[in-house]
Amino acid sequence: MPRLLSACLLAWTLLGCSAPTAAPADSAIATHERPRILAAAERALNATPLTITSFPAKLSEGGRNDFYSNGDYWWPDPTKPNGLPYLRRDGQTNPENFGAHRNALNTFRDQVAALAAAYRLTHEEKYAAHAVRFLDTFLLDPSTRMNPHLKFAQAIPGRNPGRGIGIIDTLHLIEIPKAIAALRGSRALTVERAAGLRRWFSDYKDWMLASDNGKEEANEKNNHAVAFWLQVAVFAEFTGDPAALRECQARFTQKFIGMQMALDGGFPLELARTKPYAYSLFQLDNLSTLGWVLSTDGGTNYWHYTLPDGRGLAKGAEFMTPYVQDKSRWTRPPDVQAWEGWPARPVFLLFAGVALDRPASVDLWRRLDGDPTDPEVRRNRAITQPLLWLK
Repeated sequence: MPRLLSACLLAWTLLGCSAPTAAPADSAIATHERPRILAAAERALNATPLTITSFPAKLSEGGRNDFYSNGDYWWPDPTKPNGLPYLRRDGQTNPENFGAHRNALNTFRDQVAALAAAYRLTHEEKYAAHAVRFLDTFLLDPSTRMNPHLKFAQAIPGRNPGRGIGIIDTLHLIEIPKAIAALRGSRALTVERAAGLRRWFSDYKDWMLASDNGKEEANEKNNHAVAFWLQVAVFAEFTGDPAALRECQARFTQKFIGMQMALDGGFPLELARTKPYAYSLFQLDNLSTLGWVLSTDGGTNYWHYTLPDGRGLAKGAEFMTPYVQDKSRWTRPPDVQAWEGWPARPVFLLFAGVALDRPASVDLWRRLDGDPTDPEVRRNRAITQPLLWLK
């Protein structure tokens, strides 16, 4: 994405730094993020790798290397002795559902992203070596790796062994290719390892696009489709698949801006949920990230793409920003879960600030909490280390 020098300078000014001549856009972010990145990386250095094979899923129809999860909002039927089949309660997460594989994947993402960001800041090999150890264990080692498919994600006991909408469970993996890119040049990331990681993400992308589950998720009408094509875009960029990227571009303009966004910049299908605030932020963050990924130097800047009626990412940012600044202005019912934990630090603010040259957006992003503690909030954030996303 084109990086305006003015955006670079405004970021330095906002973060209280002196702007050197032609400072890169990520320099101010690196300065601001350095303490939290290094703290997270130090914690990761003292951790041992988690894998899905450490957590057997007794209800899964797959093998030990196959990811398994249950749908969030499904509960046992209290009128049935065995509780089957489960019943849906929108917005109410069942804490008893199997989530160990999802938690392991999220922790893996958190640790690798922090270590890679620390390596980018310091070039200290200890961070790269530990990150590669996690990558080896979770994605490459045949005895512990996760197989590159999600056939058994968000299963519903008594109803089905896995669903297309379960593909949203790997949304957190979008930060892994960015982490791998930051590790290039380290001694730990060998040519063979890099090739193996590209092959894993290529295999997973191909499964997403060819499987029945993937085709179902690709054509959902709400945030699930955006999350699906965001994953495809990141994995296609990483593995070199221009055809998949072209499809992502078409979906962005024709389906997501054209069919999911209202004239005021809101997302009606998300606003109709029992957690309208969280779903609106989730959708806007993911769509903003998709626009960021698809934009290229010298090519189309999807942050500047607008329909004749004015709809586009800028309109979406204008809709949600006032409610991030002051949540009490929210005119709809509060979310039924994790209401107090939001807004955390939405990444759309940073991308909008840089792409649209909006100093106030960057400043608001800077002032918000980058490390929320609420588990529901944490698992709905696809990006934990924004530095990895800046060129």
